[in-house]
Amino acid sequence: MTGLRGEAAIVGIAELPAQRRPTGPPLFTLDQYALLAKAVIEDADVDPTRVNGLLTHGIAESAMFAPATLCEYLGLALDFGERVDLGGATAAGMIWRAAAAVELGICDAVLAVVPGSTSQPQSEKRPPPAPNWYGASSNNYGSPQAEFEIPYGNVGQNAPYAQIAQRYAAEFGYDPAAVAKIAVDQRLNACAHPGAVFHGAPITVDDVLASPMIADPIHMLETVMRVHGGAGVLIANADLARRGRHRPVWIRGFGEHIAFKTPTYAEDLLRTPIARAADRAFAMARLDRSEVDMASIYDCYTITVLMSLEDAGFCEKGHGMSWVAGHDLTHRGDFPLNTAGGQLSFGQAGMAGGMHHVVDGARQVMGRAGAAQVPDCHTAFVTGNGGIMSEQVALLMRGD
Repeated sequence: MTGLRGEAAIVGIAELPAQRRPTGPPLFTLDQYALLAKAVIEDADVDPTRVNGLLTHGIAESAMFAPATLCEYLGLALDFGERVDLGGATAAGMIWRAAAAVELGICDAVLAVVPGSTSQPQSEKRPPPAPNWYGASSNNYGSPQAEFEIPYGNVGQNAPYAQIAQRYAAEFGYDPAAVAKIAVDQRLNACAHPGAVFHGAPITVDDVLASPMIADPIHMLETVMRVHGGAGVLIANADLARRGRHRPVWIRGFGEHIAFKTPTYAEDLLRTPIARAADRAFAMARLDRSEVDMASIYDCYTITVLMSLEDAGFCEKGHGMSWVAGHDLTHRGDFPLNTAGGQLSFGQAGMAGGMHHVVDGARQVMGRAGAAQVPDCHTAFVTGNGGIMSEQVALLMRGD
């Protein structure tokens, strides 16, 4: 099949420590972009004048012209700029777009950075707009969600993911202890990663099951922890990658599939778009599932991880709970998963939560994960998940 040739690589990474509350003064989004861009370029040790591509999700200070605004603010002349809007799949979607721009010869190096702090300066004369109603993302007049779903309480994320879990239980059964083990193993990984918000705070399955029920059957310790932070990477051509400071992390394959916006319109709640995305990524990379040394899977909830493991083909559909129970998902186990803690235990810095998984995979392939390093790690599988299992991206990244 056509696709990437694997000639673009992640050469620099940066991730801000997760903070429940910011320790310094609030920063504009533009300032957060600048700090991350500087950190990523310095980590890669690449001449900033070679950076001529940039991907962004958006800027709080400018509703339009996001790439041009950042081009001006960062002092980077761009040959390629794009705003990506895929929810939690945004970061993974940025990576393959950047790799494609590099392989086409449009760019030498592309920045993909995502700030994650919502603590921003506010005008005293112009109060900020009201937040979306109960987390609804499409509550503007005329949207199908505003007419047919939001008035009836179909809002937010907790309840829809719980509906998926309940449907799973009805079809395949549900072992709460097995699902809780995902959170426990990821917390152990966070304990080996100093930047994680839950570093030094291990938990047990009993702790998870004793935590408050958020939306049956999802407990509090099975949901993401909202934090402040940010993450980013630099993707470069083969020439820069081979002369770089770190082991290049080549983008070998990707898949992207968007099937619906809300699960109301899903053909099957239990068979998600990651299946098609993962199949395309593995076919493009010409790799087998058995060649994956670590996986960094989007983990807004434990049920998301379980469904993704099944649909991405690592275990048979409906057998995910027994598969999880029979595998060690820690950084020293037989299937290392979310080795920096994932969003459950590192923390979810807003849109940067998806980029956390990209950085996690790249850091492992580079051999820079410290106490959480997976031995002989050469291939990483990374996913992004937007909406309610609706926007899915899969990546395969590999070292030399």
